[in-house]
Amino acid sequence: MTDRRRSVPEAAVARVGEFLGTALRLPGLRPFGGLHKRRLGAPPGIEGAPEVDRPPAETAITIRCVDYGPEGVQTREVADLDAFLAEPRSGQARVRWINVDGLHPYTINRLRQAYPFHTLAAEDVLHVPQRAKVEVYGDHLFAVVHMLMLRDGELTDEQVSFVLLGDTLLTFQERSGDVWEPVRKRIGVEGSRLRKGDAAYLLYALLDAVVDHFFPILEHFGNRLEEIEDHIVSKPTTAELHRLHGTKRELVLLRRVLWPMRQVTDDLQRSEFKRIAKSTRTYLRDVYDHTLQVLDIVETYREMTGGLTDLYLSSLSNRMNEVMKVLTILASLFIPVTFLAGVYGMNFEHIPELGWRWAYPTFWAACVFTTGGLLFYFHRKGWIGR
Repeated sequence: MTDRRRSVPEAAVARVGEFLGTALRLPGLRPFGGLHKRRLGAPPGIEGAPEVDRPPAETAITIRCVDYGPEGVQTREVADLDAFLAEPRSGQARVRWINVDGLHPYTINRLRQAYPFHTLAAEDVLHVPQRAKVEVYGDHLFAVVHMLMLRDGELTDEQVSFVLLGDTLLTFQERSGDVWEPVRKRIGVEGSRLRKGDAAYLLYALLDAVVDHFFPILEHFGNRLEEIEDHIVSKPTTAELHRLHGTKRELVLLRRVLWPMRQVTDDLQRSEFKRIAKSTRTYLRDVYDHTLQVLDIVETYREMTGGLTDLYLSSLSNRMNEVMKVLTILASLFIPVTFLAGVYGMNFEHIPELGWRWAYPTFWAACVFTTGGLLFYFHRKGWIGR
């Protein structure tokens, strides 16, 4: 099989993924083609990935290096990766954080060669999406989480990979834009705990920022559910039902992302990995508690969507009952009048009332009296006016 032609199973899987991701418009569900980017039957690791020996375009990848310690901070954009890796590291920097925006085999492999981490971890960085997890490879730790953000009101999912090697932390993102700006600002504050901490503490801070960012997202969904509830109570429409179903699907995505992240934070705070200090595990326990709190809120909102669906159906049924009641009352009012008009509209010669002087006024009086009597009866029974 050549690189330009995919096998039948690969093509079929890609078509199914595109259908699920676009035709069904399920939020957060990516085409399966990304997961099966590696050729079927290829050896494990990143060495056999396409373009592993070919540098990416200049604008395809963005690399930022932050060297910091109690004495100071140095931040720079890396334009030439090979030249950057060949430079000696400053002795004053206690921690080095290298963040990569964009995934390319060449960049990942070069960093793997400079900061030795397992080839299977490099493969998991490249082939997204992966399930959130933590793996220990001897002297370094590899973790995968998912970062959710609201872009133009829509929920987006991005895989973030961490490689912890001693005093160096590597982070890989699928694209530019993240929730770590507060962490960068804290690094720039002289005397901050983050400046005094090690790379494992930086890992905690980044995970904490990812988890804490779920709270404004949940606040957005809470406001949306309240708005949908007000519209359903006042005037239920199919548009609100569609919004409700879309919100329910996005909450399912949130739960799908958060459930394995709960296990990740729990594994980190219980891990015996020597690079994570006992004091840092205490902070990781706080992240674990936040994850559980977010999961409880998500479950509450999911129950609310089910209750709002029942409320929509109930409001629609009540509205239909009101319409049917009005129609039934109108029909009941005109049935006796129609009967009287039918009797006196028959073409018979000998109808005694036709010769009376007051027959016409009497007919209308009988109609008004019958209709008024029915209205009074309906009001006494509580069918109208209450």
